[in-house]
Amino acid sequence: MKHFTIRSIVFSLFIFFLPNNAFSQNKDVYVDQEGIMRWPDGKEVYGFGVNYTVPFAHAFRTAKKLGVDPREAMENDVYHFARLGFDAYRVHVWDTEISDEKGNLLENEQLDHFDYLIQLMKERDMKFLLTPIAFWGNGWPEPNENTPGFSHKYGKEGCLINPDAIEAQANYLHQFLNHVNRYTGLAYKDDPDVIAFEVSNEPHHDESAEKVTTYVTRMVDSMKSTGSEKPIFYNVSHSIHLVDAYYEAEIDGGTFQWYPTGLGAGEEIGGNLLPNVDRYTIPFKNHEGFRKGAKVVYEFDAADVGRSYIYPAMARSFRTAGIQWATHFSYDPTYMAYANTEYDTHYMNLVFAPQKALSLKIASEVFHEMPLYKNYGNYPDNPQFDDFRISYQDDLAEYVGIDKFFYTNDTKSVPQDIDQLKELAGYGNSPVVNYDGLGAYFLDQLEEGVWRLEVMPDAFWIDNLFGNNSLDKKVADVQWNQRTMSVNISDLGKSFTVHGLNEGNETSLKTGDGKFLIHPGSYLLYKDEQSGNWTAESSYKNIKIGEYYAPISTIKGTNLLHRPSTEWAEGKALKISATVISEQEIAEVSLYAFVDNRPRKFPLLDQGRSQYEVGVPGELLKNGFFKYHLVVTTQEEELTFPSGIESNPTNWDFYADQAFEVRVLPDPSAIYLFDATRDFELLNMLWSEGVNLLPSADPSKASLDINLDELPTDDGHIQPNYAFRLYFGDKVNGRKESLTNATKLVVTGLSKEDSPRGIEVSLLTKEGVSYGGTVVLGTVSGEYILDLKSLKPTDLITLPRPYPGFLSYYFEPGTTSMQFDNSEIEVLQVSISPGNKPGAKLSIKSIHIE
Repeated sequence: MKHFTIRSIVFSLFIFFLPNNAFSQNKDVYVDQEGIMRWPDGKEVYGFGVNYTVPFAHAFRTAKKLGVDPREAMENDVYHFARLGFDAYRVHVWDTEISDEKGNLLENEQLDHFDYLIQLMKERDMKFLLTPIAFWGNGWPEPNENTPGFSHKYGKEGCLINPDAIEAQANYLHQFLNHVNRYTGLAYKDDPDVIAFEVSNEPHHDESAEKVTTYVTRMVDSMKSTGSEKPIFYNVSHSIHLVDAYYEAEIDGGTFQWYPTGLGAGEEIGGNLLPNVDRYTIPFKNHEGFRKGAKVVYEFDAADVGRSYIYPAMARSFRTAGIQWATHFSYDPTYMAYANTEYDTHYMNLVFAPQKALSLKIASEVFHEMPLYKNYGNYPDNPQFDDFRISYQDDLAEYVGIDKFFYTNDTKSVPQDIDQLKELAGYGNSPVVNYDGLGAYFLDQLEEGVWRLEVMPDAFWIDNLFGNNSLDKKVADVQWNQRTMSVNISDLGKSFTVHGLNEGNETSLKTGDGKFLIHPGSYLLYKDEQSGNWTAESSYKNIKIGEYYAPISTIKGTNLLHRPSTEWAEGKALKISATVISEQEIAEVSLYAFVDNRPRKFPLLDQGRSQYEVGVPGELLKNGFFKYHLVVTTQEEELTFPSGIESNPTNWDFYADQAFEVRVLPDPSAIYLFDATRDFELLNMLWSEGVNLLPSADPSKASLDINLDELPTDDGHIQPNYAFRLYFGDKVNGRKESLTNATKLVVTGLSKEDSPRGIEVSLLTKEGVSYGGTVVLGTVSGEYILDLKSLKPTDLITLPRPYPGFLSYYFEPGTTSMQFDNSEIEVLQVSISPGNKPGAKLSIKSIHIE
């Protein structure tokens, strides 16, 4: 299947930010007395979008390594930005690549590609917040190169204090703002689509307030000396003890970031994280400079979270906090999204992460529709607000507007008025569209009886997205499959024609029941032969309707994705499901297990969406270890998993030692929510060299040792206690009866202090509600018991700790009358308060938890 992109497009139909008649006036955005950014006509500025880095550093080098034309790659991704409704772009420019030691701007390849990217985004009606100084080397995640810039010579710390470095930055900023983009013919300072500048990316000041004010003032003066009247922002979310110094430098506003689930977990974080994103609280919100200055979020993400429910909640929190601009960090260029090497703790791409991308599209709608400072209360009281709904348990975000209907997963919600529906974007099934594919789709009304359909290919996550990644390691795949779709729109009726639009798409078919076969591409749907004058070159908003881009299928061979249950209850039927992807047609998927020394075969049924399922009868699941293989038969081969060898478990020479395994236990029996040996690497906690896994003389055991001379700091902030979090939901799904009937929580461990030490142990439910109590560990290793009936509501700690660290340590929930229910728990939280004897340090001296 061919794919293509449109390289040169002119648009005039739809502008997100500014009416056309204002462009010719060449006036700038201003900040009013209330700290609100406004357009020259007085309307509020708001923008939502992404960071994106193809012109620079690792992304640029990777394009060259992979033989990808960076310009074409940018054209393709910017088209996707248009489909996702983004109207804002921010990037910290790698000054180290486009400047020399004295801050002179270098007219080189990177700057040329950046200029071209700006032009592409202007064609899609996007606006810009530019951060000229990054301070970073250009290596990450590779080693830094020997770049010519001042930041390479002086480093971030030196740039903030060295007089020569400061003058180099001032020179560079002056030249950067005056730089004329060769593709637009406009200097950045004069481009009406550049709404503001941020001086630099995440400076960390350690000097006196006076020196910091002097430094910031020097940068602001250099930028204003160009004649620019655009707002100038400075990062005020680092070193917040210097907030007075920042605002005394006469900046026009402050920039903020938010990573509410921390960074660098190394794997996906489980559990309900809506409490982590329920409020963006700024501790100096009553500061006069803050109140009178504009507020933007230059970077945000729920890092290491692969689900789709979370971004609209973040957008809501930003608007409640008075934020006018927010750009996600960072959109993965499509050509390297298969490997996720640029920032492996983040992942965002329309093709490879369709549900997350649709969630970001819905977040954009929240950001543009929600009034500034509006408050919808606290979670769990606010999962539905205005036309938006978020659900952790359904992994669903949705927008059900008057004429728009967007959703990230299967939904039963219906449009407010299907006759008024103009735009639809989704994944999975809804009352309007049923689709058994694994990609995003878009449906837009062009005129009465004529709709444009766009379908993305199937996306598969085949490895840990958030681990140690490499361009030689594939973590995600796409595949172009023919799938079934049905459309239920009264404007089209049941009888309509489907006509291919994008290059190479020769589809032409008619349906009489609203159902048809579809493959990735763009299409024209029209009823009663009513095609009108629409062609592939016709414009709709900020796209041409024949545009389409998706990478070709990357599936090689046959692969099976399956995660076995950790534990299961004896005698309970076990449902086993697997995702199977292959270049070849799949003839059969089967489960093989040896029961009573005899092989048993169970065929898996095709459930659609590349999913196969089988139920293993409960009488076969006896106390012990249930081991099995999954066998995929295609036209050409028979492969056995998890080993992937070409053989069958019943063959005499089958040699694979690997098998899927489930621990089968009597129900009811004890459930281990946390075992130090098994779960240490899975803990969400603030790292400290005083927290370790220690081996026991018993080779099957180990213990979590917490031995702190003082509490570790979180981004410079000392917290009230030391805590850790563990998601165990996937371990207890097969043990519901034991979980429901449990009466006691048992902690095996000891205090190595002079006296017993109490620790607070809490259990968090799927609704994000925390219940717990105090367990007093004695000085002798043993079992210490907490009666579950005694559990009371406890403070939920926002773990993993957010960045920046000044954000709230405890979550403040809304009103809830929920009762503790054993069967709903999925997260363990343990907190240990430090000793505070008079004159002593806040310390925790050797707590062992086995």
